[in-house]
Amino acid sequence: MRAFVTGATGFVGGHLVDALLARGDEVTALVRSPDKAKELARRGVRLVVGTLDGTEPLDRAVAGAEVIYHVAGLTAARSEAEFLATNRDGTARLLAAARQVGQVGQARVVLVSSLAAAGPALEGRPLEGNEAPRPVTRYGRSKLAAEDVLKSGPLPWTIIRPPAVYGPADREMFRVFRAASLGVVPVFGDGSQRLSLVFGPDLAAAIAAAGATEATIGGTYYACHPEIITSRQLVETAAAAAGRRVRIIGLPEPLARGILWATDSAARLANRATVLSLDKAAEFFAPAWIADPSGLTRAAGWAAEHSFAQGARRTWEWYRAHAWL
Repeated sequence: MRAFVTGATGFVGGHLVDALLARGDEVTALVRSPDKAKELARRGVRLVVGTLDGTEPLDRAVAGAEVIYHVAGLTAARSEAEFLATNRDGTARLLAAARQVGQVGQARVVLVSSLAAAGPALEGRPLEGNEAPRPVTRYGRSKLAAEDVLKSGPLPWTIIRPPAVYGPADREMFRVFRAASLGVVPVFGDGSQRLSLVFGPDLAAAIAAAGATEATIGGTYYACHPEIITSRQLVETAAAAAGRRVRIIGLPEPLARGILWATDSAARLANRATVLSLDKAAEFFAPAWIADPSGLTRAAGWAAEHSFAQGARRTWEWYRAHAWL
């Protein structure tokens, strides 16, 4: 199968390329930096240098693809407009490029969105994909806007909404593992927030599986392990993978909002973006971010292989082997 991947040098995109190459797909990747993508080229990935802001590179990159895996996107931005410029408008430009080169009727799109586009789970019930979306952050609204662009576009589509993702080469969850290795970890609230998680290679397998069957066309799916853990259990499990006992410090919402305001303000003064923004407080203090992966299992035959305990051990081993810790 001929696959085109955006975001191939990122954490999720890198694992997706691994999964596609492992099953024998021909992979083309849109990359900003050829130097950063040297290993992809060595493994036989066709590189097209460009961004979602451009037009001509997108036309060349998408030509001939049977499945377009759109993984690239902003997870931190200085404003809602900045989020939308990449996550919504970049998706629109990708679809326009596919139309320009005659891919309508020849290709389909698998969009990697986010649980943030749906919003938190209500009344303790895992989300299934058919609920009215209620995003609570700028990031979530921008991902939902990308979904809407895709649904109104010319190509058959599938949407994958992962929850929190972790695994080898991940820099976001690395903060938790690093803090656990030091023995003290802060958590938002009292540590009772309920979470669904997915191991990076498992998510890559889910995305690849969704693109390999027409049964997923027109569907919105959650790719996660079926277990549900609390934020306190997440920290304790990460510490156990590190062979450490950990002290967990709960951050009451007023204090946490003050800290987030400070990090947000410092980032603005430095003219940079941070995921630890005041806007994210709505996510950090929602009671539950949980989802049901059974829809994707039924449609594509995929199931996550790693519980968090299993994935955390593999992640910790990777961090140690690569001298991150």
